[in-house]
Formats: sequence, structure tokens, C-alpha cells
Amino acid sequence: MNTLAEATFDSPEIAYGRLYPLLIIFGVAIVGVLVEAFLPRRQRYTAQLVLSLGGLVASLVGVVLVARDLPSHNDGASLGSIEAMGAIAVDGPSLFIWGALLVLSFISVLLFAERQLEGGVTAFAGQAAALPGTEAERQASSQGVEHTEVFPLMMFAIGGMMLFPASNDLLTMFVALEVLSLPLYLLCGLARRRRLISQEAALKYFLLGAFSSAFFLYGTALIYGFAGSVQLADISAAVSARVGSSTLLLTGMGLLAVGLLFKVGAAPFHAWTPDVYQGAPTAVTAFMSACTKIAAFGALLRVFYVGLGSARWDWQPMMWAIAGLTMAIGSVIAITQTDIKRMLAYSSIAHAGFIITGLVGVQQGVNAAEAEITSLQSILFYLVAYGFASIGAFAVVTLVRDAGGETTHLSRWAGLGREAPIVAGVFAFFLLAFAGIPLTSGFTGKWAVFTSAWSGGAWPLVLLAVLMSVVAAFFYVRVIVIMFFSDPVGDGPTVAVPSILTTVTITVGATMTLVLGVMPQPVLDLARQAGEFIR
Repeated sequence: MNTLAEATFDSPEIAYGRLYPLLIIFGVAIVGVLVEAFLPRRQRYTAQLVLSLGGLVASLVGVVLVARDLPSHNDGASLGSIEAMGAIAVDGPSLFIWGALLVLSFISVLLFAERQLEGGVTAFAGQAAALPGTEAERQASSQGVEHTEVFPLMMFAIGGMMLFPASNDLLTMFVALEVLSLPLYLLCGLARRRRLISQEAALKYFLLGAFSSAFFLYGTALIYGFAGSVQLADISAAVSARVGSSTLLLTGMGLLAVGLLFKVGAAPFHAWTPDVYQGAPTAVTAFMSACTKIAAFGALLRVFYVGLGSARWDWQPMMWAIAGLTMAIGSVIAITQTDIKRMLAYSSIAHAGFIITGLVGVQQGVNAAEAEITSLQSILFYLVAYGFASIGAFAVVTLVRDAGGETTHLSRWAGLGREAPIVAGVFAFFLLAFAGIPLTSGFTGKWAVFTSAWSGGAWPLVLLAVLMSVVAAFFYVRVIVIMFFSDPVGDGPTVAVPSILTTVTITVGATMTLVLGVMPQPVLDLARQAGEFIR
């Protein structure tokens, strides 16, 4: 009778001193919801913008301080610790990814806040609940109503993105997956213009994302059946000892891969990418293309390097096949695209294939000391390089307009080099970076992942990657030719004059693309100092 009364419970120990950068972001998101509830409509935009930018800066400062206090090896590589009752790993790779996410999110917020391009309001729908073309929607637009809820939604997504790659057990990772995904489903359907295609994009993303989450959760259940635990360290020990059924392990591994590869946009789980990239507000597309990919690859690396690293020979052939298929589909189908956002979406798919090529390279702890560059180091650098170039490219897309707003059909970009040579030149520079031309970050990123993969014995995959890079260069150069060497169609393209917000975004993207191409060593060293995933 007194057993329950006499039972003692251990209170959870949470090291707030190492988790506060993550808690700041969630705190800002919650305060943003309160701002929407209590502040007058006219004051919300400024309050949300200041709150979001301030929260991101405070969190970034926190990441730097936590990284400075993190213990390290004699060679300078960071160690880490498992916090929150074993749920969150605060280690070098986690902090590197957090820092990259926060910097890229900062410039993404500037795109979200751009007002000048839409006549004094943001690019988000004034009243999302109103049907497209109805009187309610027209009144919302004419009155300058804004959906400032996009800022707390974005902050919740950033919080989920930070938790996703730092999760040390599969259930926490699933919760993080949902926290980052649900706000994105909403944001994709909030375009002020082209409302139907935006809502279609949101619905497709939601339905397919729900399926991928189900795959991930079912895979978690099977892995639990195999290992008796959802913590990655316990799973790794069980895989090494082969204590359970190999069928459960392999099936669970495959289902986990489906959920994670969906988020990175890898084939054959890529079908959502072109439709969502095209239909979502371009600011949301830019945010997703950079930050979601970083978070998803961080989680993919942690699961397959920490939890399933001992089963490398089981999952490596799968990754070979997915990398090759993803590069081929992204590079070849992009050639047929006539919409600039869909073309960049297939470009994103191709880049996901290049990054997965690095995944099968030299792992930490697998002859890493003898390797020129490890797979983790190369992938972290590639994600940062691609993130800056991608956000910058989509920021340029927001400037090319006609009477209906943004114009993304390639024919409308003809003659852009004559109309606005600086804008066309910057966009051409981003395209050359995507193609991997020397003196751009794209070249250094591809060199890093290809070197890692070659050192890991994946030279056939590297040769295919080089071939697909040549194919991809064709459609990048085609856009440059259209902009500079084709005659305008009709009245030709019009380039809107952005505010300082979008200007800063493009400038930062172009500057970092150049700097990471000319002087990549500091970021490569930072990725090396991040060390390896804690186990």
C-alpha cells in the first residue's frame, strides 16, 4: 500500500548553461505569439522584426560562448556533453550547425521583412483564411493588412531546426522534425500573390511531409524493437553486438532514411521540392533551401554516424545508389525547366546528391587522421557555402518583376543584363557558384566532398558527380546567356528597387560566396575544430 508513497523520483537535470541558445529561440517564438495577441496591429511588424533579429543575435552570441567553454582534445577538436536526460547532444558539430543556422536565419528574416517590393507591405498574404480572389482578400490587400505571424512561425521552425541535428535519441528527433515542419507547411501557403499555387504547394508539402514523418516514426519503432532503446549510443552498441534481428535493423534503417532523405530533397523522395519551391513565397523558399537542408543533413549525419555507424557496410550501398540517382535526376531534369524557381529547386536536389557523395567518404574515426579532409568536415563546409549562395540567389529572384509581381519564367528574364547589369551579374555569380566554378564557394565545397569521397574509396561516385556537375553547368550557363545575350520579350523585365533589407541579404550572400571561394581555410578549420559527434 505504501510502495507508491515511498517511491522516490529523480528530478531531471538540465544544463541550462549549455542549452540556452536553443531556449532563447523558443522563448522569442513564444513572446512573438504574445505580441500578436496583445499589441496593436500597426506596432506588430516593428516589434516582431526587432524581437526576431535580437533573439537570433542573442542566441548566436550564446553559441559562441558555449563553444568557448566546451572542452577539447589536445589537437583542438571539440568534445561535448549529453544534456537534458540524454536527449540532446551539445558537441562541436551541433554548435557549428547552430551557428550556421542562426547566421543564415538572420539574413532570411531580412527577406521576410521586405516591404518595399510590394508597395509598403510584406510578400505574405494579408488574410490567409480568405479564399483567393474574394472580397475579403481584396479588402485585406487594399487596407495593407499584414500577416506578421510569419515571424514567430519562423522562429519556431528555427528552434526545431536547431534541435533536430542535436537530438541524441530518435523520439526527440521526431519531435524536432515536427516542430520544424509544421510552421513551414503554413508559411508555404501564405504568398500574397499567386495564392492558389501557394496553397497547393503548402498542401502538397503537408501531405508528403506527413507520410515521411510516419516513415520516420515507424522506423524508430523497428529500431527500438531491435535495440531496446531509442538513444543513439544504445543503438550503436546493439548494432555492434548484433543482439537483435537483422531484419528489424535493416527495415528500420531504411524507414529512418526515408524520413530524413525526404527533408534533404534526395531522390526518389524529391517530388515535393520543385512544386513547393515554386509555389511558396520566395523568402520562404530561400529560408527552406538553406536552413532546412543544413538541419536535415545534420540529423542524417548524427543518425548514420553515431547510431548506425557500426552498420556502415549495410547502409553504404543504399547511400551510393541514392547519391547517384539524386545527382542524375537533379542535373538532367533541371535542363527542361522554364521557371527559374523550379530550376533552382532541381539544382537543390542535385546539390543534395553531391553532399550525400561526401557522406560515404572518410568518417571520423575511420582513418580520419590520415585523411586530408573528413566527410563531416567537408559536408559542414558545403552546407554553409550552399546556404549563402542559395539565399542570395532567391533574394535576387524577388527583384525581377512585372505587373503581376515576381516573374519567374525564363523568357521574362531575357535582356536582364541590359536592364540591370549589376543584378544580372550578381545572379550570374551565384549560378557560377552552383556550377562549381573556381574562385567561388561552390568549387571549394565540391572539392571538399569529392576529396573525402575519393579517400573513402567511392571514386566511381566521384566520377559520376563530376559528370553531373558538367551537365548542371549547362543549365546555369543557359540562364546567363538568356540574361545577357537574348533580346527582351515584350517590354522586357523590370527590376524593382529593394530596401536596405534585401540589399544586405544579397550583399552578404555574394560576399560570403566569394570569400569562401578565395579564402575557405578559416571555415574549413572551424569545421575541423568542431571535431566529431559525441557518442
